[in-house]
Amino acid sequence: MRGPRSLQGRLALWLGIGLTLLWLATAWTTATLVRGEMDEVFDSTLEETAQRILPLAVLDILDREEEGISERIATLRRHEEFFTYIVRDDQGRVLLRSHNAEDADFPPFDGMGFRQTATHRLYYDAALQGSINIAVAEPLTHRNEVAREVLAGLALPLLVVIPLGLVGVLLIVRRSLRPVRRFSLALAHRGARDLSAVGDGNLPDEIRPVAEAVNEVLDRLARALEAERSFTANAAHELRTPVAAALAQTQRLMDETAEANTTQRAAEIEVALKRLTRLSEKLMQLARAEGGRLRRDAKSDLRPVLDIVLSDCDKSAGPACIQSTVSDTPVLSDLDPDVFAIVVRNLIENAVRHGKVDSPVDLRLNSDGKLRVINDGPLVAPATLAQLTARFERGQTSATGSGLGLSIVQAIADGAQAKFTLHSPPQGRTDGFEAVFHLPGTHQKG
Repeated sequence: MRGPRSLQGRLALWLGIGLTLLWLATAWTTATLVRGEMDEVFDSTLEETAQRILPLAVLDILDREEEGISERIATLRRHEEFFTYIVRDDQGRVLLRSHNAEDADFPPFDGMGFRQTATHRLYYDAALQGSINIAVAEPLTHRNEVAREVLAGLALPLLVVIPLGLVGVLLIVRRSLRPVRRFSLALAHRGARDLSAVGDGNLPDEIRPVAEAVNEVLDRLARALEAERSFTANAAHELRTPVAAALAQTQRLMDETAEANTTQRAAEIEVALKRLTRLSEKLMQLARAEGGRLRRDAKSDLRPVLDIVLSDCDKSAGPACIQSTVSDTPVLSDLDPDVFAIVVRNLIENAVRHGKVDSPVDLRLNSDGKLRVINDGPLVAPATLAQLTARFERGQTSATGSGLGLSIVQAIADGAQAKFTLHSPPQGRTDGFEAVFHLPGTHQKG
């Protein structure tokens, strides 16, 4: 059986086991010591009883007119007799006995001191140069019963103390580890884009270096990501003006020249510059996806944003290129509308670019916040499908593109705690490709 995985559980378990074993060992040691003291007390009682009764018995025997007569001492009232005795002469004849003494319980006298049989503990003493001896016996069951009562008196408090102690250990451990749990929960519940320091001044000295090291790593990671985003955004922004100027000059050159070779080269430059323009635009979108807040404090209906994006796409690709099915009820989400527009635009561009030319793209936005973009085309292998959200990954296709569209959508999904999945073929079809984006902050059915 495996032990608990949490530090709190391990401390509580092992401290509880250790304290329980310590208490049991203490109880056993105490019981052993008490049993030894009890034996000393009972042995002393046997010896003292013999030494007190023997002189009285000698006087009684010497005052008798006839020798060798056995006499049993009568009792005044019925009671449980724990100590019994008999008095014998040197010939083994019983001269005096207690009212409950049985001869079979008293072995013959063979010297002064303690003896023990299977049933009794005895003490022998003698007087008048050994001519009269006494044997006092105590049943071993009496000692065992007293020992059991003492052990019960020790064990009963433990039955209460041990559970209370274990509960106390658990409460103390929980209270002591409360700052550690807060630190752990703060790390576990923060978003993927939250790299701020996690602070708790009440952390134990053993855990504080770990927290400081984690905060240092988060700070270095935040600075590295910020530098990467800043470089991407600044580079893309700074490229727009010179690229636009170069594109304008190239187009002017194409209008002013009549040489076929120059026109052809200018056309190739124009294509390259347009590709660079699209790449800079994608880099700016990627910086936006990995940058600031992607979600708003309040929800809004995203259908008007979708209408605007679809209108722009109809102008560039043609109205018959996209078939849309949009929910009649508001689609409420806290995703930033600009970010949602980036998602839709990239998914549509990806579907148009890699789908069949004569087959329209199927776009659906359901009331549960599920955005589906489906295009016809060959099946995509599962291994390739898993890599399509990586940067500059374009799969096995001859279509033009930067390889950033799906990675931008994936970055937005990661930053906004949304879900983005790819399927090939789409559900209910035998070929084609489907991208599904689950809007955050909506009630999703599955």
